[in-house]
Amino acid sequence: MRWDGILYMLLSVVLFTAANVCVKIIGHLPTPQLVFLRSSISLVICAAFVIHRGYPFFGYNRGWLLIRGIFGMVALTMFFYTIQNIPLASATVIQYLSPVFTVILAKFFLKEKVRPIRWVFLAIAFGGIILVKGFDPRVPVIFLIIGGVAAFFAAVAYFATMKCRETDHPVAIVLYFHLLAVPIMGTWSYQVWEPIGWTEWGMGMLIGVLSVFAQISMAVAITREDASIVTPVKYVGAILALLIGMYGFNEHLSTWSIVGIFLVILGVTLNTVLKRSKT
Repeated sequence: MRWDGILYMLLSVVLFTAANVCVKIIGHLPTPQLVFLRSSISLVICAAFVIHRGYPFFGYNRGWLLIRGIFGMVALTMFFYTIQNIPLASATVIQYLSPVFTVILAKFFLKEKVRPIRWVFLAIAFGGIILVKGFDPRVPVIFLIIGGVAAFFAAVAYFATMKCRETDHPVAIVLYFHLLAVPIMGTWSYQVWEPIGWTEWGMGMLIGVLSVFAQISMAVAITREDASIVTPVKYVGAILALLIGMYGFNEHLSTWSIVGIFLVILGVTLNTVLKRSKT
């Protein structure tokens, strides 16, 4: 086992969590404005990399790249919206349902065989979400639905990424997200834009930088170590979100809500390990 793979995944978790904390701090801004600020700096970084390496700017598998960009953009927008309105830990753990939906998509569209025990693990994850909602009045049903839809859209984006990984570089795949998000969210932001100071500008740019390097760190981790080992590490992010929410934003959760969070982590992790070990 190579420890550098695990360390890179931990770095990715910390960077993603830091980006989400920044979103929470400037959560008074309209969601489209937040997504636009994040995507602007990310677009510059990704475009510079693609151009420098000489990759086709608009990629090869353009149909699936477009699907990846659209669903990824909508998923992130809805995820940011939940971060702004419900406890950070709850928003994060609901988003972690995306691997569940990925399994379902692979079952019906790729005809992938799913062992019965994996459905049990996925049921455990869904049960955890029910506990989070049922014992936390700060998570209204509407935000549970929005978070669930965001997780499903993220799963579709990942499914599209799987379709592109043999034809396009990972950064080129990510680039499509920002190519769509900047003009679309920029236009939407123009309608709801709120004046911001240097602090908000800095936070917005920081979100973009943190997110890009978090994605890079995750990609490096997967190439350095077996996915069954490093993938479960990313669910440390839910624990970090829980601690930061409690001590940074005074978002105390009930005991049953915390149990629900750990059930989601357990169910998704066991499913990931089982799938990878079989592979």
